[in-house]
Amino acid sequence: MSGDPVSGDPVSEDLRIRPLTDGDWDAVVALEHDAYAADGLSEGREALQSRARSSPDTCYVLEQQGAVRGYLLSLPYPPLRCPDLTQPERTAYASANLHVHDLVIAEDLRGREVALGFMRHFRERAEEQGFERISMVAVRGADILLRLLGYRAHREVTVPEYYGRRAVYMSAPVMSAPVR
Repeated sequence: MSGDPVSGDPVSEDLRIRPLTDGDWDAVVALEHDAYAADGLSEGREALQSRARSSPDTCYVLEQQGAVRGYLLSLPYPPLRCPDLTQPERTAYASANLHVHDLVIAEDLRGREVALGFMRHFRERAEEQGFERISMVAVRGADILLRLLGYRAHREVTVPEYYGRRAVYMSAPVMSAPVR
């Protein structure tokens, strides 16, 4: 990966991160379905769009040669809580905690440190926007990687069953959430 990505700047020679736009939704919904449908975690367009509407300035896509190849949806959310996957977001919260609701990278780009570049970009934007913490629910064993990146599991938080059996609520301070 080359350099620190900023909106529109490269993560690598052919990958760029930019803000999510209305024209990206077909690709985002397809990526989300491919990533989560087999596990019963797919939410669908209405729920995804409702989360992005809560905080459009904290949602991004990963683009390769004009095609959306990944996305990150985040929204300010009360600490130690997570969105209800069974319904669209109805409330926009004022919170110093920025919750990563969803991060998906196209399957053929996984394992190339693309997600690390995306998370680095995200953490830098969160810091610029004045957020103090980043939280997320790690699914399908992602908590192992997140621990290496400075995230702490909050076992006191009961994650709803619809996030899957191995779901873990995690967070890190924005300033000390290193993403290598």
